[in-house]
Amino acid sequence: MLIHPDSRSPAASRRFIACIALILVILAPPGVAGAVEMTSLYTAQVPLDRAQNDPRAAAYRDALEVVLLRVSGSGIGDDPEMIDLLFPSPAAYVVQFQPGEADTLWVTFDGAAIEDVLQRNGQAVWSSERPLTLIWLAVDWGQGEREIIGADDPEGGDDESRSIDRNRLLRQRVLDVAERRGLPVAFPLLDTEDLAKVSFPDIWGGFDELVLDASERYEANSVIIGRIRPESGQRNRWTYHFAAEERVWTGEPELVMNLVADMLAAEFAIGGDATVQSVELGVAGINTVEAYGSVQRTLSDLSVVESFAITSVEGDRILYRVQAHGGAERLARALRLSGLIEQDRFASMPVPGDTPAATLEFFYSP
Repeated sequence: MLIHPDSRSPAASRRFIACIALILVILAPPGVAGAVEMTSLYTAQVPLDRAQNDPRAAAYRDALEVVLLRVSGSGIGDDPEMIDLLFPSPAAYVVQFQPGEADTLWVTFDGAAIEDVLQRNGQAVWSSERPLTLIWLAVDWGQGEREIIGADDPEGGDDESRSIDRNRLLRQRVLDVAERRGLPVAFPLLDTEDLAKVSFPDIWGGFDELVLDASERYEANSVIIGRIRPESGQRNRWTYHFAAEERVWTGEPELVMNLVADMLAAEFAIGGDATVQSVELGVAGINTVEAYGSVQRTLSDLSVVESFAITSVEGDRILYRVQAHGGAERLARALRLSGLIEQDRFASMPVPGDTPAATLEFFYSP
């Protein structure tokens, strides 16, 4: 990223920024809060079919399909012809492989090279920083057995082992899809704090406000609430909450988790043909070195940001000129995900040159 003060800024502002930048080299502030860094998007474990003429080559192709589904979405991930067109030799992108258990192969690809091919061909790329999805899952097993699926199985005797096993299997179905799509997910702890705020009837009865209130401690950016009755003909019911919007779905857990992944990919993936627009960004609440460093790191880490520069400093507010893929709307979404609080937005008609087409106002709160 390009980070430099504008030459038109007052001299005092330049001195202020230079001093802070020097201190930041020493402090190295923490990364962006409110999102999860997925570090293994370009590694996949796939079956090694020894009946194939070239088992390893076939495994490379299968692993590449998994990786593309994670980093570009179902548009190309579910299009074998497009995959073969863009990546005729998957082996050329492999940087490491090793045998796994039960005739499987772990394959790691060159992520930068794959992203380059996708972007040059106008395909979307979803960065490794992704919103956390919290999953509340209420299950009515019938005959009065009702449970909320938590992050861990409770301790129990032999008579409870069947319940624990079926809970674990249901939870694993969700986790398998999340892993395949590169989607960070979590189940609630169901400790005393959770259970003081939400109960099975609250989830089953659709009192989502109570569930969302209980979800705040997890700092999840999206929340999905499921109601499942496996032993009946009734459809599973789901509500999904993200960015102040609510979606209602029915279906099996695998279907719903793929819908969540598709929706988030559409929201945050950046298309290779997305235009870069100049956006004026004001961030208030920057009154300490740590706050300044956190905002600088946030902008540096966002894939939507091509470059940015400080143009002025007024009190606790810094004004940036940001070159953003997809313009102000994409940048605003990414900043909200990073934990900054959006204030008023001033939009104007796009104009040629480097003049900002919109002004965003955000507030930093540690």
